[in-house]
Amino acid sequence: MRVLNWGFASLIGIMFLISCSNGNSNKGDVLFSQGEYEAAIAAYDNFLSSKPKNVKALYNRGRANEELGNLEKAEKDFLLALEQDSKNTQVLLSLSNVYQKQKKHNNALLYASYAVEVPGAPAMAYFMKGRALHQIGNTNEAYKEYSAAIKMDKNFGMAYYYRGMLKIATDKKKSGCDDLRAAVKLNYADAEEAINRYCK
Repeated sequence: MRVLNWGFASLIGIMFLISCSNGNSNKGDVLFSQGEYEAAIAAYDNFLSSKPKNVKALYNRGRANEELGNLEKAEKDFLLALEQDSKNTQVLLSLSNVYQKQKKHNNALLYASYAVEVPGAPAMAYFMKGRALHQIGNTNEAYKEYSAAIKMDKNFGMAYYYRGMLKIATDKKKSGCDDLRAAVKLNYADAEEAINRYCK
């Protein structure tokens, strides 16, 4: 069963790049948008040499490192950004995602939980908390978090998909297939294959 195929690329696509407003930081943003991640990192390095506490530049350099697979460097940058802005949900969710990629699921849960506690937290925070809970085997709590994400955003196809897969894995096939069909209607790509596999 493909319950644990988590689609990191989709999550990264949802986490948008924050633009910085001047000099080499803005140059780094342009290079990042062009997929020139190493050059973007060099531009951010230059910018941060004089403004080492700039949250947006630290975050964006972390994202560039993440795109290159330099997860430890990305983690370091996100933690530095978090030191400057402890309630930044984007940084918290990026940390959760990096830990998920490193299979440090308890750390992923910790930072997603911090994100959920921030007033006005987005649906993605609840989804990522659910994902981490799912990975460590806490299916009841994972279900609650997926459902919270869907309640906040009725068009969250990825949340329907993962909640559906969780239901199927816990012997709630009919309800799970309903969630997968909802994900298909919302154009979540993996849902069609899952329906063909589990709901025919």
